[in-house]
Amino acid sequence: MKTKMSLEILAAGLVLGIIGDLLLRAQPWGLNVTLCALALTGAAALLVRRHNVTPGPDAPWLAITVVLLGAAFMRRDAQGLEQFDVIAMIIALALGAASLQGARLMGQRPFDYVRDGITAAAGTIGGGLMLVGKDIDWHELPQEGRMRRLRTVGLGVLLAAPLLVVFGALFASADSVFANVLQNMFSVDLDAVGQHTAMIGVWGALTAGYLRWGFIGQRAAPAAETSTAGALGIGPVGTALGLLNLMFLLFVVVQLRYFFGGASIIEETTGLTYAEYARQGFFQLTAASALVLPVMMGADHMVRHETPANLTTFRRLAGLLLVLLAVVMASALQRMRLYVGAFGLSEDRLYATGFMVLLLGVFAWFGWTVLRGLRQKFAFGALIQGFAVLAGLHILNPDAFIVRTNLHRNAAERPFDVEYALSLGADAVPPLLDAFASFDAASQCTVATKLLKQWSPEGADWRTWNWSRSRARRLVAERADALRALNCPPKPSSSE
Repeated sequence: MKTKMSLEILAAGLVLGIIGDLLLRAQPWGLNVTLCALALTGAAALLVRRHNVTPGPDAPWLAITVVLLGAAFMRRDAQGLEQFDVIAMIIALALGAASLQGARLMGQRPFDYVRDGITAAAGTIGGGLMLVGKDIDWHELPQEGRMRRLRTVGLGVLLAAPLLVVFGALFASADSVFANVLQNMFSVDLDAVGQHTAMIGVWGALTAGYLRWGFIGQRAAPAAETSTAGALGIGPVGTALGLLNLMFLLFVVVQLRYFFGGASIIEETTGLTYAEYARQGFFQLTAASALVLPVMMGADHMVRHETPANLTTFRRLAGLLLVLLAVVMASALQRMRLYVGAFGLSEDRLYATGFMVLLLGVFAWFGWTVLRGLRQKFAFGALIQGFAVLAGLHILNPDAFIVRTNLHRNAAERPFDVEYALSLGADAVPPLLDAFASFDAASQCTVATKLLKQWSPEGADWRTWNWSRSRARRLVAERADALRALNCPPKPSSSE
């Protein structure tokens, strides 16, 4: 039975490898990713049905999540968002493999999620070799019937190969027409064959390894928390949290003084303008906020066996740290608001703000669950929040939002950066065309030249179809005559 499933997984990997080679070679990604996501989830569903596998309760919605993340490549055209989609898809696939093994995600610890991700990655990378070398018992394959005929034909081909080469060479030397026929029949681009073979091998091995891990791999059972190893107790943990609270309190007091004191205090104290001061610290505050989460998780783990009274002390100290952290994060978001108002919005600033919003939700969930003794609910809720924030970014439409935000800024303070807007994806094209009449002549020429060059309808590959790119090409085509009528002078080459 195991050999039969392994052979089907191997066959599925080969088919998925061919599909990956045919589709994913085309760039930029779009419809091809959606089709590959459907093919992989379809192969897994078929194996579940054929072998009566009973997956965990989370498998259906994880499969839907993978398909939706694949479909996202057909909707938005934003490079940063695509990277987050890939990360989210990898996470969903890793958890999907654990669910195929019967795991229930609700109630798992963060450590269990990390372990599932690492083991799924290792199983995907090395699973193909395990499938061929260990899981398939080649002696179980039938020795008669089709297998015997295949072996007979294969042996005949091997015997005939050297004879065909010898006689073919002699006939080709004797007749130039026959030589041309042979040359045309066996004209092979070895570089292209090598590339396709490598692509099929890589995608086939990865997908077969993933399916092998999900259906045949053995997931380690979560370890029971019976040992007190690593539990330092409330003394050192409480001291550390108390000192952290003092540090955060000092920072909060300084922040309140600056933000309520206004620009004059900042300029007198730091020598920086209000906007420069805001620009200086946002990313550092984001990093500091993110570091608090592993600190809090580690502290909770170290006092897990304490008495109820000591746990109450820990929760009060941790709760105070969360309150101070909320003020720090509010300060960071205020800095970002000032930063964007002075210097404009960019991808880094938008996604960093989205990450901060996610942290706010995760810390609120940490207080609601872990600090109330419900730590088994924390990891799953944080995962769902991550997917929700990613979905919110898709709804926001990052590239279009960036362009519209920068267009509505006061141009007297900092002019609209046309070059940066044109470096964004297809979602930036509609707002650029809407605002085209408001640009000066030089900017209009820059926009027209770049849009006509980048969004020409010729040469579009159906595998890379994307709704935003299709719309951008259509809008540019509709206004192509007006854009060309500007008669913009060609830009000088860099060598001139």
